[in-house]
Amino acid sequence: MLSNKTIILGITGSIAAYKAAEIASQLIQAGAKVNVIMTKEAIEFISPVTLRAITGRPVVTKMFDLASEFSIEHISLAKAADIVVIAPATANIIAKLAAGIADDMLCCTVLATKAPVLIAPAMETNMYNNPATQDNLSKLKARNFMIIAPATGRLASGKEGPGRLTDITDIIGSIRQVLGRGGDLAGKHILVTAGGTQEPIDPVRYISNRSSGKMGYALAEAARDRGAKVTLITAPTSFPEPVGVDVVKVGTAQEMRQTVENVTPQADALVMAAAVADYRPTKTAKDKIKKGEAGLTLELECTPDILGNVKGNFIKVGFAAESSNLVENAKQKLKQKGLALIVANDITATDSGFGADSNRVTIIDREGKVDSLPLMPKREVADKVLGMVAKLLPKPKSRRPNKL
Repeated sequence: MLSNKTIILGITGSIAAYKAAEIASQLIQAGAKVNVIMTKEAIEFISPVTLRAITGRPVVTKMFDLASEFSIEHISLAKAADIVVIAPATANIIAKLAAGIADDMLCCTVLATKAPVLIAPAMETNMYNNPATQDNLSKLKARNFMIIAPATGRLASGKEGPGRLTDITDIIGSIRQVLGRGGDLAGKHILVTAGGTQEPIDPVRYISNRSSGKMGYALAEAARDRGAKVTLITAPTSFPEPVGVDVVKVGTAQEMRQTVENVTPQADALVMAAAVADYRPTKTAKDKIKKGEAGLTLELECTPDILGNVKGNFIKVGFAAESSNLVENAKQKLKQKGLALIVANDITATDSGFGADSNRVTIIDREGKVDSLPLMPKREVADKVLGMVAKLLPKPKSRRPNKL
């Protein structure tokens, strides 16, 4: 989604300006072309040389910079942009943009562009909470600027409160979300499940599996980046919530079943990447079970078959983790559960599967076509799967980008 996109990164005079170098670096690594514009105050915090070294592009620091290939051609710079990102954005730049003041290159470029503008504020808590700043942010939102709320934490002043530049992961995710508005899943609602459910034995113990949730989270982010509205139903994982995704947290298979049934009537596709526990204790102890010399015997019962039982007018995609007869077992599961696609992986492989960043999968459709993919990052696997889902979904008569 970021490959070959032209991104203007505006940097203003905040102590968080040093983080812009990492933002630029991640965008470049993702294949974007990044043009940096720095206000004169930003130069006090980070050198333009640093940004030029990262982006391989001239850094604009003056309204009339004869050393820059852009010089006074801010109109050309504005026209070339797919998105303008101001991170960090100070109260001063926010006030000038709200008032339509164009006395520096960054403000001129923002006023001249038709590209979406994303602003990530960073300032002292009292400045952020000041009614004037909040009023200015409201004005920008009314003009369709996207505002990423700052994080709460320790500030340069030594105080705690809202005003820290939000996590870089959230900024990159927001950029991806904006640029994906016109993707092949625009206007579609994709429901993704992730993680391994936990079936309690007592208040401190449970039955679960080795699923990390990485594949499900990769699918949710990839669907968002292709323009979809995304709901992620997730069992406990260690991952932060993906920006721009509706996240519902569950614990047990029964909780996941109920949530899936609640959401699917509004969904166009269900991608069931969660590893739902197959069994649960027939009884859950109210108190912690004490260790005894005789050991412990548990009576187990089957958990509900979520994917097989959920019905509706939507595409169903399942996952199969197999240790033998990969294709045969996956085909059987696809037929039994009425799936459009199934994604199977061999859990005996040491270079992929549970907890790994990569996966080696075989995708099978309802016609029996088998597509064995090489080892690739789970995000690339997610895009392969969603590309197939997009082809199965009906095309709208007129596609309109999702509003954020």
